[in-house]
Amino acid sequence: LSRGERSPSARDWAGAIRELRQEGHDLHFMLRRIKMARSTYYYNIARLEPTDKYQAVRKRISEIFAQHHKRYGYRRICAQLRNEGYALNHKTVQKLMQEMHLKSVVRRVKYRSYKGEVGRVAANVLERDFSTQAPNRKWATDVTEFKWYDGPVCHKIYLSAILDLYDRSVVSYVISRRNDNKLVFQTFDKAIASNPDAKPIFHSDRGFQYTGRVFQTKLTNQEMEQSMSRVGHCIDNWPTEGFWGIIKSEMYYLQTFKDEKSLRSAIEKYIHFYNYERFQERFETRTPMEVRTEALNSSNPVLYPIPENKRIQKYKAKFAA
Repeated sequence: LSRGERSPSARDWAGAIRELRQEGHDLHFMLRRIKMARSTYYYNIARLEPTDKYQAVRKRISEIFAQHHKRYGYRRICAQLRNEGYALNHKTVQKLMQEMHLKSVVRRVKYRSYKGEVGRVAANVLERDFSTQAPNRKWATDVTEFKWYDGPVCHKIYLSAILDLYDRSVVSYVISRRNDNKLVFQTFDKAIASNPDAKPIFHSDRGFQYTGRVFQTKLTNQEMEQSMSRVGHCIDNWPTEGFWGIIKSEMYYLQTFKDEKSLRSAIEKYIHFYNYERFQERFETRTPMEVRTEALNSSNPVLYPIPENKRIQKYKAKFAA
């Protein structure tokens, strides 16, 4: 050896012997010449070829990620793995996903508001208090649009939905080509048909469908108290606006739709996925319908506090005074 070079270690010798064995040299002869025990050789070979203890986990993570069309981040994947019996920390799942270059869809935060004249239609009874102790005490609703293209021609369909603020489940929804009174009335009637005894605070924006006399009569007949967001304050109806962001980022923006049938089908499938399959960490990694079913069958439903979100608090301080 020249000055400054280190002498070969047992691992170096083991690697060299492994290469010579592949050329046909006798293992016993080589070990005897360098005076190395057979057990020492195999020990160092094992250190040269470390096994990946997360190999099975990596495969399952890839399967879950693909199964849910890139919608699940490391928290939801970790929750599903735990439900399947894997004992893993969410940080481990996050690290493995980073190594595998798997990144879930992240919804971009947008803020738009219209500073128009404020009409006195109904007070903001909800006052951004989105927590509640049981189902059917606070409902929120809104209408959003989806587009599909037939060549250069743009077509629209509209989705009206009602959310229960206890479990954030979609109580009812209707899809239509027209954003009119009939769309909102049908959504309301479906919600009452499945929850005939419900008398929640009913919150919406100041859309013409909700300010009309016919709809307000429906609320009165059901003994519901009406609540409305202030003009230019979309955050007053944050849960519904949040749901629109979720369905669009996790389904709509990931696909290209060229006909109405496929778009309608995708919306219906996603709402079923959201209600029955999409875990929510706030609900102890259960789905909205699991939480709702348990609460409706209990005399003392579990209270799920809304965790403080620093990003949302910063957003409120800046835009939503």
